[in-house]
Amino acid sequence: MGASMKGIKTRIKSVESTMQITKAMELVSSSKLRKAKEHAESARPFFNILYETMSDLESELDGSESIYTAPPENLPTLYIVIAGDRGLAGGYNANVFRLLAEQEDYSGAQLILIGKKAIERYHHKPEVTVVAQYPELAEDLKVSKVNEITSTVLSLFKNRKIGRVKILFTQFVTALTQEATLLDILPLTLHPEKKAGMQAMNYDPSPSAVFSSIIPQYVTGMIYGAVTESYASEQGARRTAMESATGNAEEMIKGLSLSYNRARQAAITQELTEIVSGANAAQ
Repeated sequence: MGASMKGIKTRIKSVESTMQITKAMELVSSSKLRKAKEHAESARPFFNILYETMSDLESELDGSESIYTAPPENLPTLYIVIAGDRGLAGGYNANVFRLLAEQEDYSGAQLILIGKKAIERYHHKPEVTVVAQYPELAEDLKVSKVNEITSTVLSLFKNRKIGRVKILFTQFVTALTQEATLLDILPLTLHPEKKAGMQAMNYDPSPSAVFSSIIPQYVTGMIYGAVTESYASEQGARRTAMESATGNAEEMIKGLSLSYNRARQAAITQELTEIVSGANAAQ
């Protein structure tokens, strides 16, 4: 009985230590989430306008004036995969990886990996080719680093090494909800029904010249926006996971404490029984 009580007490201390860690991680993620959420929400309008501007410009082209709007040839797709640098974030990373695996052109694709978890996942996968990798980019995101990624993307696209560019990231909806998202970047296309409703605009020197000149800013903007969304989503997912883990630890401690008290009461009862039996035998 004593050994059983000692084992329960040791387990309670172990769970309490784990709970302290999960609680600390929850607090850290909550702090990071506030900043990341503000960053994502403040950046979102700019990138939405940038995308709309590119769509307006694309509507002025006939599809043959720019390689960035030409239908893709039979070339590999480049996926920019954005995952986290750390685990313990629930299904945050797994959801992105699952979405990529579901793509028909996954086999033979080229990848730019952002985040340690993406690098760990795909670095040695024979069915894909890793073009570049960027660990620990999101927490201290700089436009200069994103420009480096953009240069790689546009070089591959202009040299016809790839036919499409897509970004896989996690869209931040709320602190409790994040959605794995696939976004087409290049070639840029607009649905015909949207073109029909647009007003004509004058571009100087020409729509195609303006379009080509701001393509780097457009790609940089889309990548930057996706990284900020993903980082906010990662912190939200980790905070939720750590909050759940802390709650589970509290429930486990309650159950173990109850078991300990029962074992202790049984030990006391057994001792009293032995004392009474001994006293009766001595009479």
